[in-house]
Amino acid sequence: MNFSFTEATVNDSPLIRELASKTWEPTYGSILSPEQLDYMFEMMYSLDSLHRQMEELHHQFFIISADGIPSGYLSIEPIDKDLFEFQKVYSLPHLHGSGIGRFIIEQGVSYLKSIHPGPFTVKLNVNRHNPAVGFYKHMGFHEAATRNFPIGNGYYMNDYIMQMEVDN
Repeated sequence: MNFSFTEATVNDSPLIRELASKTWEPTYGSILSPEQLDYMFEMMYSLDSLHRQMEELHHQFFIISADGIPSGYLSIEPIDKDLFEFQKVYSLPHLHGSGIGRFIIEQGVSYLKSIHPGPFTVKLNVNRHNPAVGFYKHMGFHEAATRNFPIGNGYYMNDYIMQMEVDN
Protein backbone atom coordinates (compact mmCIF):
# COMPACT_ATOMS: atom_id res chain seq x y z
CA MET A 1 0.00 0.00 0.00
CA ASN A 2 1.32 3.45 -0.89
CA PHE A 3 0.61 6.33 1.47
CA SER A 4 0.83 10.05 0.76
CA PHE A 5 0.76 13.06 3.08
CA THR A 6 -0.64 16.36 1.77
CA GLU A 7 -1.13 19.70 3.47
CA ALA A 8 -4.82 20.54 3.78
CA THR A 9 -6.52 23.91 3.42
CA VAL A 10 -9.83 25.32 4.61
CA ASN A 11 -11.30 23.99 1.36
CA ASP A 12 -10.57 20.47 2.64
CA SER A 13 -12.78 20.95 5.71
CA PRO A 14 -15.72 18.94 4.27
CA LEU A 15 -13.34 16.04 3.48
CA ILE A 16 -11.85 16.16 7.00
CA ARG A 17 -15.36 16.15 8.47
CA GLU A 18 -16.31 13.19 6.25
CA LEU A 19 -13.19 11.23 7.30
CA ALA A 20 -13.89 12.08 10.94
CA SER A 21 -17.44 10.77 10.58
CA LYS A 22 -15.98 7.40 9.51
CA THR A 23 -13.41 7.21 12.32
CA TRP A 24 -15.18 8.81 15.27
CA GLU A 25 -17.73 6.16 16.30
CA PRO A 26 -15.41 3.16 15.73
CA THR A 27 -12.74 4.89 17.85
CA TYR A 28 -14.91 6.07 20.73
CA GLY A 29 -18.20 4.14 20.52
CA SER A 30 -17.20 1.69 23.23
CA ILE A 31 -15.64 4.40 25.43
CA LEU A 32 -18.10 7.32 25.38
CA SER A 33 -21.88 7.64 25.46
CA PRO A 34 -23.68 8.36 22.16
CA GLU A 35 -24.62 11.79 23.52
CA GLN A 36 -21.01 12.67 24.34
CA LEU A 37 -19.88 11.35 20.94
CA ASP A 38 -22.36 13.61 19.15
CA TYR A 39 -21.50 16.60 21.33
CA MET A 40 -17.75 16.24 20.84
CA PHE A 41 -18.03 15.54 17.11
CA GLU A 42 -19.95 18.75 16.47
CA MET A 43 -17.67 20.70 18.82
CA MET A 44 -14.54 19.56 16.96
CA TYR A 45 -15.69 18.87 13.41
CA SER A 46 -18.39 21.34 12.46
CA LEU A 47 -17.20 23.27 9.43
CA ASP A 48 -17.11 26.45 11.53
CA SER A 49 -14.93 24.73 14.13
CA LEU A 50 -12.55 23.34 11.51
CA HIS A 51 -12.24 26.78 9.88
CA ARG A 52 -11.52 28.34 13.27
CA GLN A 53 -8.88 25.70 14.05
CA MET A 54 -7.14 26.38 10.74
CA GLU A 55 -7.51 30.13 10.44
CA GLU A 56 -7.48 31.43 14.02
CA LEU A 57 -5.67 28.74 16.01
CA HIS A 58 -3.15 28.00 13.23
CA HIS A 59 -3.58 24.23 13.28
CA GLN A 60 -1.95 22.70 10.21
CA PHE A 61 -4.04 19.85 8.84
CA PHE A 62 -2.84 17.06 6.56
CA ILE A 63 -4.74 14.52 4.53
CA ILE A 64 -3.28 11.03 4.38
CA SER A 65 -4.17 8.94 1.35
CA ALA A 66 -3.79 5.19 0.86
CA ASP A 67 -3.31 4.27 -2.78
CA GLY A 68 -4.69 7.68 -3.74
CA ILE A 69 -7.84 7.45 -1.58
CA PRO A 70 -8.20 9.91 1.36
CA SER A 71 -7.94 7.64 4.39
CA GLY A 72 -6.82 9.69 7.40
CA TYR A 73 -5.83 13.06 8.73
CA LEU A 74 -3.51 14.78 11.16
CA SER A 75 -3.62 18.23 12.69
CA ILE A 76 -0.69 19.89 14.38
CA GLU A 77 -1.00 22.88 16.69
CA PRO A 78 1.99 25.04 17.62
CA ILE A 79 1.84 25.43 21.40
CA ASP A 80 5.12 27.10 22.34
CA LYS A 81 8.55 27.78 20.87
CA ASP A 82 9.66 24.12 21.08
CA LEU A 83 6.31 22.41 21.71
CA PHE A 84 3.77 21.12 19.19
CA GLU A 85 0.61 19.12 19.73
CA PHE A 86 -0.76 16.44 17.46
CA GLN A 87 -4.40 17.42 17.95
CA LYS A 88 -5.95 14.83 15.66
CA VAL A 89 -4.39 11.55 14.48
CA TYR A 90 -6.96 9.36 12.73
CA SER A 91 -7.16 6.78 9.97
CA LEU A 92 -10.00 4.70 8.61
CA PRO A 93 -10.53 1.67 10.85
CA HIS A 94 -10.09 -0.91 8.09
CA LEU A 95 -6.53 0.37 7.60
CA HIS A 96 -5.43 -0.11 11.21
CA GLY A 97 -2.46 -2.46 11.17
CA SER A 98 -1.49 -1.48 7.61
CA GLY A 99 1.30 0.90 8.66
CA ILE A 100 -0.78 4.04 8.10
CA GLY A 101 -0.54 5.09 11.77
CA ARG A 102 3.25 4.84 11.73
CA PHE A 103 3.26 6.79 8.45
CA ILE A 104 1.11 9.56 9.93
CA ILE A 105 3.32 9.97 13.03
CA GLU A 106 6.58 9.80 11.05
CA GLN A 107 5.36 12.29 8.45
CA GLY A 108 4.09 14.66 11.13
CA VAL A 109 7.47 14.59 12.88
CA SER A 110 9.26 15.00 9.55
CA TYR A 111 7.10 18.04 8.75
CA LEU A 112 7.96 19.59 12.13
CA LYS A 113 11.67 18.92 11.57
CA SER A 114 11.38 20.76 8.25
CA ILE A 115 9.91 23.90 9.83
CA HIS A 116 11.58 23.92 13.25
CA PRO A 117 15.33 24.13 13.82
CA GLY A 118 16.61 22.38 16.92
CA PRO A 119 15.03 19.93 19.33
CA PHE A 120 11.33 20.04 20.12
CA THR A 121 8.61 18.11 21.92
CA VAL A 122 5.47 16.64 20.40
CA LYS A 123 2.56 15.99 22.70
CA LEU A 124 -0.82 14.45 22.20
CA ASN A 125 -3.80 13.62 24.34
CA VAL A 126 -5.32 10.15 24.13
CA ASN A 127 -8.31 8.77 25.98
CA ARG A 128 -7.07 6.50 28.74
CA HIS A 129 -9.26 3.65 27.45
CA ASN A 130 -8.24 4.01 23.80
CA PRO A 131 -6.24 0.98 22.60
CA ALA A 132 -4.05 3.42 20.63
CA VAL A 133 -2.17 4.18 23.89
CA GLY A 134 0.01 1.13 23.22
CA PHE A 135 0.63 2.24 19.63
CA TYR A 136 1.78 5.69 20.73
CA LYS A 137 4.15 4.14 23.28
CA HIS A 138 5.52 1.91 20.53
CA MET A 139 6.09 5.03 18.40
CA GLY A 140 8.20 6.68 21.14
CA PHE A 141 5.65 8.65 23.16
CA HIS A 142 5.54 8.33 26.94
CA GLU A 143 2.85 9.18 29.46
CA ALA A 144 3.69 12.57 30.90
CA ALA A 145 0.47 13.20 32.84
CA THR A 146 -3.23 12.42 33.08
CA ARG A 147 -6.06 14.88 32.87
CA ASN A 148 -9.81 15.06 33.28
CA PHE A 149 -10.64 18.06 31.14
CA PRO A 150 -14.17 19.54 31.20
CA ILE A 151 -15.45 20.17 27.66
CA GLY A 152 -18.96 21.41 28.41
CA ASN A 153 -22.43 19.87 28.90
CA GLY A 154 -21.05 18.00 31.93
CA TYR A 155 -18.66 15.97 29.74
CA TYR A 156 -14.98 15.34 30.33
CA MET A 157 -12.07 14.14 28.27
CA ASN A 158 -10.22 11.61 30.43
CA ASP A 159 -6.83 11.53 28.77
CA TYR A 160 -3.23 10.63 29.08
CA ILE A 161 -0.99 13.47 27.98
CA MET A 162 1.74 11.74 26.02
CA GLN A 163 5.00 13.30 24.84
CA MET A 164 7.88 12.52 22.54
CA GLU A 165 11.11 14.49 22.53
CA VAL A 166 12.64 14.93 19.07
CA ASP A 167 16.26 15.86 18.35
CA ASN A 168 16.64 17.85 15.18
